[in-house]
Amino acid sequence: MRITHALSVAALALGLAAAPAAADSTPSASPTGDAAAPTKAGTSFRTATEIAQEQPATADGSAGDYLYWSFPADAGLRPTVRATVKLPEAHAAETWQVDVYDGLRRRQACQYGAQTRTAAQDASSVELSCTLRTVRAWSEPWAYDPLPGTYYVRLTAVGLPTSDRGLPIGAELRVDAREIGGAAAVDGSLAKPLVPGVALAGRDPQEESEESEEDTPSAVLSAVEPEDGWASGWWSDRWVWTAVGGALAALAGVGGYALTRGSGRPGRVPPGA
Repeated sequence: MRITHALSVAALALGLAAAPAAADSTPSASPTGDAAAPTKAGTSFRTATEIAQEQPATADGSAGDYLYWSFPADAGLRPTVRATVKLPEAHAAETWQVDVYDGLRRRQACQYGAQTRTAAQDASSVELSCTLRTVRAWSEPWAYDPLPGTYYVRLTAVGLPTSDRGLPIGAELRVDAREIGGAAAVDGSLAKPLVPGVALAGRDPQEESEESEEDTPSAVLSAVEPEDGWASGWWSDRWVWTAVGGALAALAGVGGYALTRGSGRPGRVPPGA
């Protein structure tokens, strides 16, 4: 009976440990299909068009322009940027490139993907992709690891022939993110995400009022963020495995005790035996 009761308690503990993992299996940033898809792109970091993950964006421009978008990425996510450039009917061979920068405007290397491609003469379109490394919750100051915050995408032609400059082009962009989970968890986190205007978010109200009187423009925090807010990836499957390991250890201890404790109190030894 004691062994059966111990097994029941261990099974209940395993069920409770697995339940939160099932509830948190969805990525922190959800698609925003109801929101209107952006139809333009910025021309610099400051004017980058904000998009959400899994939200398609389009833009019209000219060959030789720099097109900028921005999107949020929280800890534990591995973003993938996919871009398609629609080219005019007649053009020379063109090389297009997509670059991704973090909130500190540091260019992030692509873990894999076709970041640069050359479109053959008279090709109708060219497709690019860039998969970043997993976003870390914390990193050393000297490291170039991706950190939570706003990321910038820049799409442009490299070494564009003079004859193709100014030709009309169309661009399509989409950002998807994969939830990596506890494998990317680290012991630490940023105080605030790296988003535009974060340095002014905690300033003294008196200073802000003085600036408003002087009509000094102030930076604005990014309006796009994960559905559950920043640092929403505090939960990871490490909690599940820790709970499962503890339950299995308790079960093993109870089973070992039951096997080694014997049948009970030893019988009385007759006198003179």
